[in-house]
Amino acid sequence: MKAVVVGYGAMGKILASMLGDELATVVAIECENKKLDDVKEEFDVIIDFSNPANLDMICDFVSKTKKPVVFATTGYTDAQLKKIDDLSKVAPVLRSANFSLGVILLNRLVKEVTPILKDQYDIEVIEAHHNKKKDAPSGTAKMLVNSIVDATGYSVNEGRSGICPRTKNEVGVSAIRGGTIVGEHEVMYCGEDEVITLKHSAYSKKIFANGAIVAARWLTKKPCGYYDMEDVLFGNK
Repeated sequence: MKAVVVGYGAMGKILASMLGDELATVVAIECENKKLDDVKEEFDVIIDFSNPANLDMICDFVSKTKKPVVFATTGYTDAQLKKIDDLSKVAPVLRSANFSLGVILLNRLVKEVTPILKDQYDIEVIEAHHNKKKDAPSGTAKMLVNSIVDATGYSVNEGRSGICPRTKNEVGVSAIRGGTIVGEHEVMYCGEDEVITLKHSAYSKKIFANGAIVAARWLTKKPCGYYDMEDVLFGNK
C-alpha cells in the first residue's frame, strides 16, 4: 500500500512517520504538494487528517480518480457529511469519528449494554480533550450518543446549566477541555446505589494513526461504498 496523507498538523506528522515506506507523499499548504492535483507519485489510498475546509478538494479529486479515501477529520457540517455520503457512490469511502481500535470496541459494548440497562439506569456521556480542540462535544462522544439514542430513542441534553432537572428519557453529554489530555470517553450507567462505567483513555495520538493505517490497508481491497471502523474490525460488510 502507498498512501497520500492530507494534512500536516500534529496527527498528519505522526501518521506520516508511522507509515514509513507506505507513505507516498503529504498534501498540505506548508508542503511541496499543496493540493491533491499536485501529486505525481503513484498511490493507492488517501488518508485525511486535516480539517473540513479540505473536503471539496478531496471530493473533487476522488470523483475524478475513484481513489479510496479514509476520512479521519471531525467537525463536518450536515451538508459536508452529505457530500461524503454522495462520494461513497463512486469510490470506497471510510469515515469514523475515532480510529482507536479500543474506542470502536467501546462503541460496540455500548450498543450491547444499553438495551439491557436503559430502563433502570440513567445514562451520561463524558468526554475530555486538550485545550486546543475546537469542536465539542467530540465526534467520538457523538458516535457513542448516537449508539445510545438508536437503542433507546432518548433525547440528548448537551451541557446542563441553570435549573434543569433530569428527565427520564434523556442522555446527558458533558465536554471537558484542558491541558494536554489526548482523549477520554466515559459512558456512565447510573442506577440506584450503583454505577456501571465503560471508559476509554488515550495516552498517545499514535493509536489514532495506527487505526487509520489499518483502515486504509483494508479499504484498498473494497469496492465503492460507505464504510466505518466497525466494518474493519467486525467484518460487517
